[in-house]
Amino acid sequence: MSYDLDFEQELAVAAQKIRTLQKECHDDGCQQELDAAILDLHHRTQKLYANIDAWQTVQVARHKDRPYAADYISLMCDDFMELHGDRAFADDHSILAGLGKMGGNTIMFIGQQKGRSTKEKQYHNYGMPHPEGYRKAYRLMRAAEKFNVPVVCLIDTPGAFPGLEDEEHGQSTAIAENLQLMSRLRVPIVSVVIGEGGSGGALALSVADRLLMLEHSVYTVAAPEAAASILWRDKSFAPDAAKAMRISARELAQTKIIDELVPEPVGGAHHNHCLVAGYLKESLLKHLNELQNYTINDLLENRYQKYRNMGAFIRITA
Repeated sequence: MSYDLDFEQELAVAAQKIRTLQKECHDDGCQQELDAAILDLHHRTQKLYANIDAWQTVQVARHKDRPYAADYISLMCDDFMELHGDRAFADDHSILAGLGKMGGNTIMFIGQQKGRSTKEKQYHNYGMPHPEGYRKAYRLMRAAEKFNVPVVCLIDTPGAFPGLEDEEHGQSTAIAENLQLMSRLRVPIVSVVIGEGGSGGALALSVADRLLMLEHSVYTVAAPEAAASILWRDKSFAPDAAKAMRISARELAQTKIIDELVPEPVGGAHHNHCLVAGYLKESLLKHLNELQNYTINDLLENRYQKYRNMGAFIRITA
């Protein structure tokens, strides 16, 4: 396990001690010391991650080894066929989409893919979709509706790409059309924030019957650095912005913005891809099975009421 985040220094020292013991361990006494050190590291990690703040959660959500949409699809699906293009302009590689078989169900997966190596990041545009990416998502959601296939969206983006060309190609319109479509799509929709859920780029895939978040993910109207630049004219205030906006999954679960918090392995999803994919698969199948029991009219009415009531509060007079 690698502990390379700023707040993990104590864990990094403990992990280095374990690596040293593993190299030098040749007898039973040393093995006992090694076992105790591993158990101690596990407990320390568990304690630390039980109390991480919003900014620390941002760091975990952005971790370079965190599983991306392609990883989850590969681990959760028995079979997957990727589909390409918006049938109008181009194929946006930051949106990974297609039909997958999971738990005996055929599902339309639409995910935002970042890429791990420099070459992959450039290929996937750092997970920031162009308008054609959202139009590809729109096209495939319509296809899912036509063939009565549920939709699962895997959200992981800093935001939609803000380039001049993207604005000229109708970025805001593409996002708005997705919002409109998802609000009335006549099949079950489950969206999951698997890492970063940033701005309108994330919202464009978030209008769902069930909105889930992995335990150490974030969902926000603007990146903390952007909010800090607006409010304080200084990006160094990003931790303060993250705290003020209450963007961590745990905080959003408390405010009922999301429907379920999906657990992650101790220390974050990047420590065990297979385990977190198992947790997510179990959660997705549970919600999809529940949603399949509703009639289409009830499904649409519940979806409408979900967003109609979101943010409601009670005014208490003194």
